[in-house]
Amino acid sequence: MRIIALDVGTKTIGVAVSDELGWTAQGIETIKIDVDKNDYGLERIAHFVNEYQPEKFVVGFPKNMNGTIGPRGEACAQFAELIKDTFNTPVILWDERLSTMAAERILLSGDVSRKKRKKVIDKMAAVMILQGYLDSQK
Repeated sequence: MRIIALDVGTKTIGVAVSDELGWTAQGIETIKIDVDKNDYGLERIAHFVNEYQPEKFVVGFPKNMNGTIGPRGEACAQFAELIKDTFNTPVILWDERLSTMAAERILLSGDVSRKKRKKVIDKMAAVMILQGYLDSQK
């Protein structure tokens, strides 16, 4: 069974999915959201649920460097509950400290332009989150 990972930001959600064996993570898409209009990308996520039939979600959980949970972490925890309730699927909160920075480093080392990096950074962060989770399960 597959797992879908979500890297939840204030304007976008990066999406990644595992292969059926749970070994590798592949980036799928970056979904634009508008929190002010209560648009959390649920219709688009539903498309991926129908396509991949995930056994669970992994949602990036941004903790502060000292391990405390700030406003972004609280927002991600609330989003995780929304996903769990909407799709009736288990959700794992996964510590994502530095995942976006790691994704940025990989894209920089690949000489990806700033404009292209902006379009794929959240999707790449979702890949990093999911791959970290998958690796921890082995």
